[in-house]
Amino acid sequence: MRGPRIETTKRARRLRQSDNDAESALWAELRGHRLNGYKFVRQLPIGSYFADFSCRECQLVVEIDGSQHADNEYDRARDRFMVSKGWSVLRFWNVDVLKMREDVLETILAAVEGRLDRHIEAHDLRFFAAESYGETRL
Repeated sequence: MRGPRIETTKRARRLRQSDNDAESALWAELRGHRLNGYKFVRQLPIGSYFADFSCRECQLVVEIDGSQHADNEYDRARDRFMVSKGWSVLRFWNVDVLKMREDVLETILAAVEGRLDRHIEAHDLRFFAAESYGETRL
């Protein structure tokens, strides 16, 4: 069956309306092709999950996390699923988006341009690359 799934669309809309301060601040920087012409969308459904922000062109998911996501098994399973579906996943903390927005944007830009290491796990940043990460897209 083609076309939108009504319940999925409703849930994505609810999630967009409940953005926190960090998500709203980052969306202001990503919307309308503002990051070097890359198009990002909010709350894209990928399987049974919803990506905070995603760029379809480069298959990148950007997640903005609060402290409840520290060492979270659900998030690890979610990341593995998205990577298995060809999406690279980049995670930041809310506080970093609010206090170091330029650094966050530069890191996102490095990810969409394929300049990040394939696997990064630091206290303030996590990145898991899909198999196709860094390949030139036409």
